[in-house]
Amino acid sequence: MRNCLESLISTTNNQQSTISNEVFVVDNASTDGSVEMVKKEFPQVKLIASDKNLGFAKANNLALKQANGDDILFLNPDTVVPKETLPAMLEFMEKNKDIGIATCKVELADGSLDWDCHRGFPTPWASLTRFLGLCKLFPRSKIFNQYYLGFLPMDEIHEIDSCCGAFFLTRKKLLNEIGWWDEDYFFYGEDIDLCFRTKKAGWKVVYNPDVKIVHYKGAASGIKKTTQEVTKATKESRQKALRASVDAMRIFYDKHLKSEYPAIVDGFVYVGIWLLRQKRLRLNCLKKVKIRGSYG
Repeated sequence: MRNCLESLISTTNNQQSTISNEVFVVDNASTDGSVEMVKKEFPQVKLIASDKNLGFAKANNLALKQANGDDILFLNPDTVVPKETLPAMLEFMEKNKDIGIATCKVELADGSLDWDCHRGFPTPWASLTRFLGLCKLFPRSKIFNQYYLGFLPMDEIHEIDSCCGAFFLTRKKLLNEIGWWDEDYFFYGEDIDLCFRTKKAGWKVVYNPDVKIVHYKGAASGIKKTTQEVTKATKESRQKALRASVDAMRIFYDKHLKSEYPAIVDGFVYVGIWLLRQKRLRLNCLKKVKIRGSYG
């Protein structure tokens, strides 16, 4: 979180910056000293400290109740924002009034693209090709990679279905129109849900690769292998995030897609979600065994 806040403060404190801003941090009952660090090192930040882990959506909504800006940026704490990114994205939104949500290019720590910033909606077919690995085998296919929209020109600005909450720039006007973050989601899925409602209301969701952020993905949740060494997530929060990553699939399907498909498709979808849940829980158990075996 420190690196994220430093990058934001550096951008807005720049003498050439014209950004009028307020920065909120909602702490979900962390035990790693984050609250004390924010109070001491970033007194200008508006800190909301919860006494329990509310999840992503509820935490965002707490900040929204106090936010005064016309444009609202939701940003993961495990990100770093280059100084040119935020001014460019705000100018982009100002010039394109039909855009409801915009994201920039989101890079992982190794320089590769975080494909979750460039998503299609998880229809049964798109999800099936994703979990069968067909989207990786045919990354440019409009048939087999609807999940990540890999057939679109990645070096050009264009519409997408959904982006991830790592960098999620939207308008307060839009949120008041379609509703805030859906608190039925704990962690994962709420960003796709909000994008779905945005497009349904006639607004655009747009990907702008002209600027970027760096995402140390999984450091917040603690369930990604690539950031196991840097995460400060507790065992309890990791387990919640793991379960929520699968629960979100059913919540989204029930709310937005179920009515579009026959009962037999619903059955296949629910079985698939159940199998995925068992697989992830099993893999998580195996990781714990390996860790205990390695360190006694």
